[in-house]
Amino acid sequence: MSVTVLCAVVTSGLAVSHWVAGASVSRRAELLLSGGAGGLAGAAARRRAVPLWKRAATAVRQRLTRLPREWFCLPVAAVLALWGESVLPLIAGAVAVPLVGRRLRAGERRRAAERRAEAVRGLCDVFVGELRAGAQPADGLTTAVRAVGRDLGGLEIALVVADARFGGDVPAALRRAAWLPGAEGLVGVAACWRVAVDGGAGLAAGLERLGATLRAQRDQEDALRAQLAGAWSTVVVLALLPLVGLAMGWAMGADPMNVLLHTPAGLSCLVVGGLLEAVGFWWAGRIVRGGSAS
Repeated sequence: MSVTVLCAVVTSGLAVSHWVAGASVSRRAELLLSGGAGGLAGAAARRRAVPLWKRAATAVRQRLTRLPREWFCLPVAAVLALWGESVLPLIAGAVAVPLVGRRLRAGERRRAAERRAEAVRGLCDVFVGELRAGAQPADGLTTAVRAVGRDLGGLEIALVVADARFGGDVPAALRRAAWLPGAEGLVGVAACWRVAVDGGAGLAAGLERLGATLRAQRDQEDALRAQLAGAWSTVVVLALLPLVGLAMGWAMGADPMNVLLHTPAGLSCLVVGGLLEAVGFWWAGRIVRGGSAS
């Protein structure tokens, strides 16, 4: 076991030194490209005034912030492996990395879709304001897209601006951009544009009604999310109960890690309990997601 601990310490030290060296090289290259030799000399003088431990801590912090969050499962698994003197936590941590990464990426996509939906509502408001102020539809749409384009993002939004400025097919460009998650409201903007151009209807009035509809839909989703918050909290509490049981066993003087990882009965309980925990968590999440979808 001491050999394992020594290997872990040496590996951690090599990783930290690699991070520090990489951050130092990157910083020197940035200063050399931006400020030349004078900037590099000044940076070297400033670096000598900063303690070594502070530079190392800054480099490690920078590298950790760039590391994907799912990879933090591995240090936790390594600690559990050293504590329980077993490789099973390391295997579980390696398996958890892609699963946690997929979960985190799904959450990022959901938040991006929410920001995009809010940007579409803002686009309608800015567009209506420009039209009320006397701007032409193409100029008003260009101003509105530029005002919220950072949250909308994507090449499709740039094509909308190009079509609006140079007389292209604006409704088609808006419908293409509506394929982005959260930007479905652009289909309504395209319909309002088409009706205003072909039928002569008021574009500002249609956009006002569209914006009100999108805000009502947002309020409904927020109310539903608030109602489901209690159910999600229950799911999380149930998922954490096994960890609470392990902590209570350890506090009472037992050795749950040794029992679970080094005895046949404990291994059987660990496998069966892990499978039941995963199935229960998946089933409860499916029920809550089904309620939110309906």
